[in-house]
Amino acid sequence: MVEKTDSIQRRAAAHPSLDAMDRKILGVLVDDATVSYAELGRAVGLSAPAAHERVKRLRQSGTITGTSVRIDPEAVGKPLLAFVHVDTSGWGKSPELMAIARHPEVEEIHSVAGDTCMLLKVRAKDTHALEGLLAELYATPGVVATRSYVVLTTYFERPVQPAVTGEWKVPEGLASKARAAAHTMGHS
Repeated sequence: MVEKTDSIQRRAAAHPSLDAMDRKILGVLVDDATVSYAELGRAVGLSAPAAHERVKRLRQSGTITGTSVRIDPEAVGKPLLAFVHVDTSGWGKSPELMAIARHPEVEEIHSVAGDTCMLLKVRAKDTHALEGLLAELYATPGVVATRSYVVLTTYFERPVQPAVTGEWKVPEGLASKARAAAHTMGHS
C-alpha cells in the first residue's frame, strides 16, 4: 500500500541522528560539493576512504538528497526575484495550481500558515515576465488574489545549513514580559 505523506511531517527516525563529524562533512559539501574525498577528509580530519563512507551513508539515509549547482540568476537572464503570496478559495494545493511549477521561473511552492495559502519563489527576466506569470495564476481555478513582493536587494541567501542553534536566548525584556504574563494567568 502506498502511503500519502503530503500532510505528514517527516518522522525524525527516518534520518539517523547526525554527529559532529557528519555536520562538518555537510558543511564542507554545502560550500563546495565538488571537493574530492581526499580534500574532504583533510578538511574534516578523516582519511579519504572514511570520508567516502560517511558521505555514502549520508546519501543512503536521505540526508544528502542530491547534488546541485548554484547559478547566478543574471547569467541566465533572471535577475528579478519575487515572492508571490497566493490566496485561494478552499485548500490551496490543487492540481491546477501545482501545474504552475512547469514554468522554470517558479523555483519553490510552499503551503504556508498565516494570511495566505501558498507562497511562491519566482525568478524572472523582468516585470513583464512576472506579470505574465501572475496572469496565469489568476486564470487558475481557485486563485482569488495574489500579493507580490519584488526583491530590491538580497543581503543574505544560502542553502540549507547542517548546523543548528543549540539554544535561543530570549531578550531580557521579552523574558520578563513572559514571566509576568504567566504569573498573571496563574492568579486569575
